[in-house]
Amino acid sequence: MDLDGIQSVKIGIITVSDRASKGVYEDLSGKAIIDTLKDYLITKWEPIYQVIPDEQYLIESTIKQMADKEKCSLIVTTGGTGPALRDVTPEATEAVCDKMMPGFGELMRQVSLQYVPTAILSRQTAGIRGNSLIVNLPGKPKSIRECLDAVFPAIPYCIDLIEGPFLETNPDKISVFRPKG
Repeated sequence: MDLDGIQSVKIGIITVSDRASKGVYEDLSGKAIIDTLKDYLITKWEPIYQVIPDEQYLIESTIKQMADKEKCSLIVTTGGTGPALRDVTPEATEAVCDKMMPGFGELMRQVSLQYVPTAILSRQTAGIRGNSLIVNLPGKPKSIRECLDAVFPAIPYCIDLIEGPFLETNPDKISVFRPKG
């Protein structure tokens, strides 16, 4: 709760990267998610942000912590969605979700294919754990905005359906869909 007595919505941002977690390079992908969400959302929100290595047990425990303890209504991951041996973010997401939402990954790949033919190698997905929507994004900062522009129009309504907080967006930045009535 902030000074105005208004509770802010918590949104988890998880960067999955061996090198960024060791400080070899700066995490630009997690920051790209935060910047994009700042653009989209009018609702008061706070990021719960972590940079972790590509370890399935650690990805699983971080998602669980953000969903169950921190009560993040949305958890967005970046990285670990390719075919490399250490890319295990989709497996970790599936392991902790009650329901999978494959349409998110399908749309993100479709959009990314407009820019790079290697988008077919991407394994982004999404799922639900309790009242949290978990969305896996690719690791490239440029791809983050492209993918979020594609899937975010459905995210506030999905969070409504899983009894999460009402997310209000800036209509000049993103147009979201909610059924009338």
